[in-house]
Amino acid sequence: MRIGEITRTTKETNIRLRWNLDGSGRYMGSCGVGFFDHMMQAFCVHGGFDMDLDMKGDLEVDCHHSIEDLGIVMGQAFSKALGDKGSIRRYGSFYIPMDEALGFCSLDISGRPYLVFDAEFANQSVGTLDCCMVKEFFRAFAFNGGITLHLRCPYGENDHHKIEALFKAAAHALKEALEPNGGKILSSKGMLA
Repeated sequence: MRIGEITRTTKETNIRLRWNLDGSGRYMGSCGVGFFDHMMQAFCVHGGFDMDLDMKGDLEVDCHHSIEDLGIVMGQAFSKALGDKGSIRRYGSFYIPMDEALGFCSLDISGRPYLVFDAEFANQSVGTLDCCMVKEFFRAFAFNGGITLHLRCPYGENDHHKIEALFKAAAHALKEALEPNGGKILSSKGMLA
């Protein structure tokens, strides 16, 4: 099993995360932001991941530090669980319709982090999650996980649906990219770094 465990403590957050990439779709714990926990649960269910989270953040300030730091820790746990990245499909792409919204994710587990994020939100927040933190979360995750990550929501009206479509699309694309490819490193360089 590919499992990554990370503990990270700062003056703003205290996070302990265990991520099993080969799980059954279970999310346990809370980041303290209800709507984001809903996104993490959807992410785990659709990716087939098991995630155990113990977290405290300075939510009295706002959700920024908690959501960004969770992205950092998830990226680190992902990278640790995956190891040398050998023998995986490497690439994944997926569309998710969520009622009137459409989310798309395409990614490369390359070791070269990058984020392209093309989604606009009409509201400042959904629940206690500031919508601007969706991009910040994915940036922190991509850069700490060594993933080239492209996310797009070309249309939609409801910000809840748009954000959820992006998280589900990312989960399915990751699941696809993590599948075994027959035992060889998919790179003309002979390595993913």
